[in-house]
Amino acid sequence: MSAREIARLMNEEEMAVNRAVAAEEGHIALAGEKAAEAYQRGGRVIYVGAGTSGRVATMDAAEMPPTFGLQPGRFVALVAGGQGAVLAAVEDAEDDEHAAIEDLNRIELNRDDIVIGLAASGKTQYVVAAARHAHQKGIWTCGVANNKKNPLFEVVDLSIYLNTGPEVLTGSTRLKAATAQKLVLNQISTIAMVLSGKVIENLMVDVKATNHKLRERCVRILRDLTTVSETEAERLLSAHGWNIRHVLTLMRAGTAAES
Repeated sequence: MSAREIARLMNEEEMAVNRAVAAEEGHIALAGEKAAEAYQRGGRVIYVGAGTSGRVATMDAAEMPPTFGLQPGRFVALVAGGQGAVLAAVEDAEDDEHAAIEDLNRIELNRDDIVIGLAASGKTQYVVAAARHAHQKGIWTCGVANNKKNPLFEVVDLSIYLNTGPEVLTGSTRLKAATAQKLVLNQISTIAMVLSGKVIENLMVDVKATNHKLRERCVRILRDLTTVSETEAERLLSAHGWNIRHVLTLMRAGTAAES
């Protein structure tokens, strides 16, 4: 096949991803509600994965603090082989059931938390062992897999089955399977934050302005939610640590102009 033919084939195959995710909309919504409940009671959303699934989980968890102003550790990703496996493959780590339990004990898993396990096959021993251990401790669990009948779904409270079908490269689950998993985690975490009041309209009012681009975004958000000019928005935000929510509170109280 030519490069163009390969690209066309892959694009055609990727259309199965959206269909698979849409088919599980109800289960994804429920997982989002459970994640919101965990966050609101002070618990954590703990993702567990190996290989590509672990990297997808790490990406979603890492983006939560800057996007929604969360303290680190509210969304956690446990990866078979440790954080080193995020950058370099540690293939044998996914078979270590004992390590999964050790990792959960190390972060002091408790009943305020929820656990979401991701495995394309649904058979990854590290993920299955973690979900089973959490479930046995009375902790709500969810399994996300691209294979319908699997051990992971047998040990969780909620199953999210992503029917993406065979990969273009047989067994290369970094393709459709991983794309579908990323969409699911994006939706679960975003639902949780919206339900927890971390968003006003469709705006991220708790975003951390850690660089110039994000400070410009803060200015735009404040302008979209109020009638202030760009200059005034920048002045108010600069005076209050670029905290959009705090500035909005002051404006509602009529004290922002005095700042």
